[in-house]
Amino acid sequence: MTPRSPLGAVRTGTRPSLAGRAAREPVGVGVVGLSASGGWGATAHLPAMSAAGGFELRGLVAGSPASSRAAGDRYGAPAYPTVVDLAAADDIDLVVLTVKTPRHRELVLPAADTGKPIFCEWPFAVSHPEAVEMSGRAAGLDTFVGLHGRSSPQFRLLADLVGDGYVGRVLSATVLSRVSEWGSPVSEDTEYLLDREQGATMISIGLGHAIDPVLSVLGELSDVVATAATHHRQVPVAPTGRLAPMTGDDQIAISGTLAGGAVLSAHQRGGTASRPGFSLVIDGTEGTLEASAGNHPHIAPLTIRGGRRGRPLESMALPEGYDAFPELKGTAIHSLAHAYAGIRQRLGAGTSVVPDFSAAVVRHRLLDAISQSARTGLRIAL
Repeated sequence: MTPRSPLGAVRTGTRPSLAGRAAREPVGVGVVGLSASGGWGATAHLPAMSAAGGFELRGLVAGSPASSRAAGDRYGAPAYPTVVDLAAADDIDLVVLTVKTPRHRELVLPAADTGKPIFCEWPFAVSHPEAVEMSGRAAGLDTFVGLHGRSSPQFRLLADLVGDGYVGRVLSATVLSRVSEWGSPVSEDTEYLLDREQGATMISIGLGHAIDPVLSVLGELSDVVATAATHHRQVPVAPTGRLAPMTGDDQIAISGTLAGGAVLSAHQRGGTASRPGFSLVIDGTEGTLEASAGNHPHIAPLTIRGGRRGRPLESMALPEGYDAFPELKGTAIHSLAHAYAGIRQRLGAGTSVVPDFSAAVVRHRLLDAISQSARTGLRIAL
C-alpha cells in the first residue's frame, strides 16, 4: 500500500508559504518555555526538530530573566524577554509554545498579532470558547497544534486501510485508554494537572490524545453522551506526601455516532493500578482492525492486527513509505518528528499536513460536550 499522504494529513487548501516569501533555509525557530533544566520543549521538541531536519533554534523565552540566560547559554540561542520580542525578530520563522496550558492564551494572542506561524502544544486552550478566540486571532496564519498522534505512521496506515475499504462499512469502534496519571503522585510542578479549571486534566490530555487520532481515522462524531467520575479525590504530592485535591475526572466513558451510523464507545481510565495502555477495535461488514500501544498512543509505538471475512487477525507490518524516521521507532518523539516534517512541508510548500488551530477548536468542542453531557446526563449534538 502506498500512503496517500506520506506525512499523514488532509489538505485544507493552500496559502502563501515561507518559500513564496523568500524565507530563509532552514526554518528559524523561537521556543517559548525552553528550560536549561529539561522539560518537554528540551527533551522532545528540540530532538524532533533535529530529526526532521530543516529547523534551527534562533531564539527562546524562559520563565524568568535568569532562566532565560541559563537556557540561552545551554542551547546557544539568544534569549528574549517576551514572546512579542521573540516573534518580531527578523530571523524567527516559527514560534513554538511549550508552556503550561493556562498560559497558552496570553502567549498565542500577542504572537498571532506579529503575523508569524505558531505551533502551540496540546491542550491548546482551557476551554472551547478560549480555543475559538485564539484560533480566530490567528486566522490567516500558518498554525499547528500538538495533536501529533495523527502524524503517527500507524494511525496514517489505519486511516488508509479504513478509507480503502479494508473493514467494509464501519459498524463500530471501541477505544480503551489507561493511564497511571490522575491518581498517582504528582510533583509540585505538575499539581496543576489535578485542577479542572486549569484545562490540563485527564479529559484533555489523556482522552484528548487518545481520541483525536482515532477520529482522524474514522471521522468526527455527530453526537456524544458521557459518564464521568472522580475516585481519586486526593493525590499525593512528591516528595512531601502532602495530599492535594483533584477536581478533574479520573473515569470518563463516552458513546457517540459516527458518519454512516457507526457507534463509537471509549473509556478513559486514570490512576490505573495496572500498566498503562491503549487499544482500538474497528469492526466493519468485511473485517476487523485492532491497534494497541503500551502507553499514550501519541508517544508509544502502535501495533496493528487485521482480519477479513472471518479469517484470524494477523499482525500487519507498516508498508514502505509511511515511516520517514524508522530509527526513532519506540521513542517518545517518533510521531512528533513526523509532525515537524509536516510543518516543514507546510511552511515550504503551502499544503496543510498537520492539525492546525481550527482542528484544535473542533477537538475542544468535543471535550467540552463530553463534560457537558457528564454533568447534565444529556446527549449533546455536535
